[in-house]
Amino acid sequence: MDRPIRVLVAKPGLDGHDRGAKLIARALRDAGMEVIYTGLRQTPEQIVAAAIQEDVDVVAMSILSGAHNHLFPKVVELMKEQEADDVLIIGGGVIPDDDIPGLKQKGIAQIFTPGTPTTVTIDFIKNNVKRK
Repeated sequence: MDRPIRVLVAKPGLDGHDRGAKLIARALRDAGMEVIYTGLRQTPEQIVAAAIQEDVDVVAMSILSGAHNHLFPKVVELMKEQEADDVLIIGGGVIPDDDIPGLKQKGIAQIFTPGTPTTVTIDFIKNNVKRK
């Protein structure tokens, strides 16, 4: 492991609020990871294109809009189409507990809801990332 873990932090959909995404991006960077932040209002296609271009180990998506059941699995599907299904995909934001099992079944490795300590997310990434 001669390079830092590369993480793409993305805000899919029409969310206009990215405080949580910026907070997690900063925490990941402070933990020694290389972070690429795509900004607000990204489509799944834009997120996947950036993940491929940046050769990331992790895609971390944050969502507040309620469109997680559509947008998160779409990113997983597009990553598989690009033969990049070795990338760890995680999500966070305002996601009802009842939706989490379905998201995991569709390929999201873990969901982090509001109040999750950043150390939990950092440890999850370090313990589950597949290095290239």
